[in-house]
Amino acid sequence: MTLLQVMPATDGNDIRLRTTDEDRIRVELSRWNIVFERWATTRTLDAAADSSRVLEAYSDDVRRISEAGGYRLVDVVRMRPNDADPDWPATARAAREKFLEEHVHDEDEVRFFVEGRGCFYLNLDGMVHAVVCEAGDLLSVPRGTRHWFDMGRQPQFTAIRFFQEEDGWIADFTGEPTARQIPYLDELIGANW
Repeated sequence: MTLLQVMPATDGNDIRLRTTDEDRIRVELSRWNIVFERWATTRTLDAAADSSRVLEAYSDDVRRISEAGGYRLVDVVRMRPNDADPDWPATARAAREKFLEEHVHDEDEVRFFVEGRGCFYLNLDGMVHAVVCEAGDLLSVPRGTRHWFDMGRQPQFTAIRFFQEEDGWIADFTGEPTARQIPYLDELIGANW
């Protein structure tokens, strides 16, 4: 279930809005030119599905988004627990920490969640809009938007990413402490999610 929680950038405990209503989320985010869509996730993909099979399963939607936004490059990122890999906990921790600081990009950040979950935190005029995305959610964040991403302590997701240029996704970190003042994904959704 998708969740939007809005709070001041200086106080993550002061919740101004918390909703799972998709229409409300879409309207709230559209005020900032952020696109939120829900796609059908009825395609069955097994755990061994490689990137080409994931892209093939969503080819019509990928084509539509690519053409509409001028995205020339599309890839798939997959994070899932690997009990056979003794380095998995350290790998997961390093991947998570990489994007936990506020940053911007020189192009839009567009992600479609095929499975699992992650949270985009958008710092919009001093208010943080935490958007917990799950399977079926597409989020398009305009270039230059201050944000960060949390995949949780035990990352498990597959997402399709859209790019205009090969280096467009490179993060330019702001150095602001905002992300450390806001609840992380696991705290945001709680134990009963």
